[in-house]
Amino acid sequence: MSARTRTRRSTEDRVLGVLRWIVITVAVIVTAGPLIYGFLLSLRPFQSVVSEPLDLLPSADELTFDAYPTAMAEYGLGGNMWNSLQVALATAALAIVLSVLGAYAAVRLRFFGRDTVNVVFLGVYLLPGIVLAVPLFVLLSRIGLTGSLAGLVFVYVAQTVPVALYMLRTYLVAVPSSVEEAAMIDGCGRLALIRRVVLPLALPGVAATALYVFMIAWNEYLFALLFLVADRDRWTVSLGIAQLTEFSVPTTVLMAGSIAITVPVVAGFFLAQRLLVTGLTSGAEKG
Repeated sequence: MSARTRTRRSTEDRVLGVLRWIVITVAVIVTAGPLIYGFLLSLRPFQSVVSEPLDLLPSADELTFDAYPTAMAEYGLGGNMWNSLQVALATAALAIVLSVLGAYAAVRLRFFGRDTVNVVFLGVYLLPGIVLAVPLFVLLSRIGLTGSLAGLVFVYVAQTVPVALYMLRTYLVAVPSSVEEAAMIDGCGRLALIRRVVLPLALPGVAATALYVFMIAWNEYLFALLFLVADRDRWTVSLGIAQLTEFSVPTTVLMAGSIAITVPVVAGFFLAQRLLVTGLTSGAEKG
């Protein structure tokens, strides 16, 4: 390799290195900038925000966390978050149990139409929610579950099982069938096989799918509005944060509420970070 070629490659590497950091910096500013600005805005008194809305950093004498208890207690966002936490955890648990069984059957068992199962389930998930709203409302009305968190869990499970099954199937395909065959030779039944062998091997994928389902249930708005709008005590965070957009609500309270409702999801990502990274990469290995 000539000296000229080495010099050119060295220059290209330096330029690409600089461009890479510029792209990363711009991406961080675009994505994290509004979130940071909203958090800093929530730490300022409302009067200060009205008089100087473009000031980014609050001064030491005006720094306050009063907007957070106001959003949690006075506007009921704390109760909304508790309702959403119950609904999201129940939805994730039920959807994962049903999806693991369904995905395992789609991967390992032989039955007519097995190759089309993925397309069918994904097609069901892609149906617009508004198309299912009226039939689900009529169904829940007849069984007496409208206006209840249990009814909302039922709707969310039906809504998330197709996509959870589709995701888990990809992860279960990567589990070696030879390990399952060895366990069955040792006398392990199907359910014991799934519990003792398949789930430990597919745990990263299960964690990634569970967190995704949790996020769907935590952020969903349409069905929560449809089934719970008449009962304010059962509102979820999506309905609670919507009421904070009214003109009479101070901007600082709105920002505090918006930041607060992201905490459970962000905490879930940090707690399951290692499993999520492993699960996403293992699901991409084979499918």
